[in-house]
Amino acid sequence: MLFHVHMIVDIPATLPADEAARIKAEEKQYSQDLQRSGKWRHIWRIVGEYANVSIFDVESNDELHDILSKLPLFPFMTIKVTPLAAHPSAI
Repeated sequence: MLFHVHMIVDIPATLPADEAARIKAEEKQYSQDLQRSGKWRHIWRIVGEYANVSIFDVESNDELHDILSKLPLFPFMTIKVTPLAAHPSAI
């Protein structure tokens, strides 16, 4: 199942810089592991925002929820998920 996921990150200014850096490093490792596994198929930065759009290829809604909720930055994110279906004009 393919999903388009829009993630907006809003780390509070009150979070200590060293803690924010640690969380970002964990996020990078986790997301790259998911990319290597094929679950996180694509990720694009949105220009001018601390946000991304991503394509996930997972077995179920529950699997996607599990993956997203384990993101180290999850507590600081607003996430919008859109299920995708094949387009009849795609080649």
